[in-house]
Amino acid sequence: MLQPLLSLRGISKNYGAIRANQEINLDVAPQSIHAILGENGAGKSTLMKLIYGVEQPDDGTAAWEGEPLSLASPAEARHRGIGMVFQHFSLFETLTVVENIQLVVPGRKAELTERIRTLGRDFGLEVDPLAHVHALSVGERQRVEIIRCLMTNPKLLILDEPTSVLPPQLVNKLFDTLRRLRDGGVSILFISHKLEEIRAICDRATILRGGRVTGNVDPREHDAHDLARMMIGRDMPEPIPALPLSGGERRLEIIGLDYTPDDPFAVPLSSISLTVRAGEILGIAGISGNGQSELSALISGETVLKREQADRIFMMGRDVGTLDPAARRELGFAFVPEDRLGRGAVPEMSLLLNSLLTAHPLKLLKHGLINRARAAAFTNDCIRQYDVRTRGPDAEAGSLSGGNLQKFIVGREIMLAPKLLFVAQPTWGVDVGAASAIRQRLIALRNAGMAILVISEELEELFELSDFIQVLHHGTLSPPLLALNTKPEEIGRYMIGAEPAGEKASA
Repeated sequence: MLQPLLSLRGISKNYGAIRANQEINLDVAPQSIHAILGENGAGKSTLMKLIYGVEQPDDGTAAWEGEPLSLASPAEARHRGIGMVFQHFSLFETLTVVENIQLVVPGRKAELTERIRTLGRDFGLEVDPLAHVHALSVGERQRVEIIRCLMTNPKLLILDEPTSVLPPQLVNKLFDTLRRLRDGGVSILFISHKLEEIRAICDRATILRGGRVTGNVDPREHDAHDLARMMIGRDMPEPIPALPLSGGERRLEIIGLDYTPDDPFAVPLSSISLTVRAGEILGIAGISGNGQSELSALISGETVLKREQADRIFMMGRDVGTLDPAARRELGFAFVPEDRLGRGAVPEMSLLLNSLLTAHPLKLLKHGLINRARAAAFTNDCIRQYDVRTRGPDAEAGSLSGGNLQKFIVGREIMLAPKLLFVAQPTWGVDVGAASAIRQRLIALRNAGMAILVISEELEELFELSDFIQVLHHGTLSPPLLALNTKPEEIGRYMIGAEPAGEKASA
């Protein structure tokens, strides 16, 4: 048996009373692709921080190629041969590719430019070294991140949710690259919530639950249901059947909207048209950075239209283009933003106070003062109904894991019983069990007559939820495609611009 490249024994990490990692044992073999699976709060992120030198363990030992390993910083980890590509890219958009790489990799610009081109050819990561990052697609930006890691000559590459921003065609290309890297001598730690992808690409999978290792398996020998059961410790619930209504009232309508942002790096929107009816879910697909943020802000009211464009956005039959978010909410609109911290919640405030941000009309205020009993009851109901793992309503929002905060925000908005619900990235960073619960709740609400708009970069999620799917590419929406009659590959063609947005949709 080959000596492990990385070996952890009894690794533990505590944050006060929270035991994030407990006696973790992990062996990563040379030239392997090794998955780390687990629910939100299972300890995956903490473990990666320990391996990459962001944090140091309280107990336990680590070995690198059989020698003791102790890392005080990410720079030291990179020096030892450990690289990491984070889920959210860390590139400066106004710099070129080679200028971004120069921030980490020493060398003259001409020399680095040639190395970037050579690595691109060798590993299928072609990108123009002289292009500015803001002009790159999200797939090209991911290539830059991987190339930057490869130029530090890693023996272990950590990838955090690497496919969350890619259409199906580019996922397959990424997997081809990862196999070539593995065959070239690089081991890969692969973190993902997409179980079928793990079965397709990974040689081993270590499963975490409650900060402990609960399994170490070959994922190719188990189906996705088995892996999900190992992760969450129970069987997945049966999906709720979809019962969309036909001909429900129009609760959101956008008609031929053109919008040019003031920000020169934002995406202009052109001829945007969509309709969401009662008892229907419309899904918006697209690669990140194609106008989702701009469209979300216009629908939520964070961006208001000029008066000459006021007759472009309608909610519940009323023109709302010039109304602010509060006025739109009074009509029965609710919104879950993509950005959990900063837009969905205030991290320094308690969950109770975060409830007040949007739920205050539910008699949580009395004569302008907080009714703490009602606010606490509302917050506790949300925590209980949506299985938010927290010590209680007085916990700061910023103390929750990303997935648990997402469950709280989704729950808070659903509990408002809106007529129209807009959810951006509903299960971003949420584990498979919680994601299934959120999706089933959305389907149940649709079956009960709510109109729901979903923006998501998860194609599988959109096909599970949506009656119709439209694709946003370079600020232009495709026609509505009937989800039942549409294949993921067709959506993928729209996502990369291979299918003109003006073509007639399948129905």
